[in-house]
Amino acid sequence: MKIILNQDVVNLGEEGDVVVVKNGYARNYLLPNNMAVMFNKTNQSIFASRTAAIEKRKEEKRAASASMREKLDNVEITMVVSAGESGKLFGSVTSAMVQEALAKKGIEVERKKIEVATHSIKMVGTYSVRVRLYEDESAEVKLIVESENALKRRQAEEAKAKAEADRVEAVKAAQEAKEAKVAEEAKVAEEAKVAEEAKVAEEAR
Repeated sequence: MKIILNQDVVNLGEEGDVVVVKNGYARNYLLPNNMAVMFNKTNQSIFASRTAAIEKRKEEKRAASASMREKLDNVEITMVVSAGESGKLFGSVTSAMVQEALAKKGIEVERKKIEVATHSIKMVGTYSVRVRLYEDESAEVKLIVESENALKRRQAEEAKAKAEADRVEAVKAAQEAKEAKVAEEAKVAEEAKVAEEAKVAEEAR
């Protein structure tokens, strides 16, 4: 069936595009959801009159896409998952998980635009996730997959290192305080000595 898209449809086309799809797809999904209209002279005329408005929206989408790409290309997300000692994942990393992680960073992306190659993410490690943007643009998000056990070990090591650093800092602070006290006592003693010598000299006159 030949139709005109009323809005952008992923993997099909953009608003105003004339495309041919299966009858069932058009009648059961696109047309009922007002995502497309039948291709005929009347609708052609309507879309022809909307050409300028459609082009303006495309420019806005291109600008938004460029901005989003800049954000995504500089973002790094970490997934903590269950994995064996060898690093092999028990489950899988999904696009929904990536979407949620991005949302926590204040970046909203449609789940269907996130391409996670779950068949290739079978081990902990660092991966690249592709996010499709407007037209042929896409961005690459750095994904770090870490096991729960490894995270716990790392957190324990960091806590131990912090505790040691705090201990060293406390010892240093105590030593500095002791040295400051000794210096202050020496200063007071010196001042008292000078005062006493001045008093003796005054009395001698």
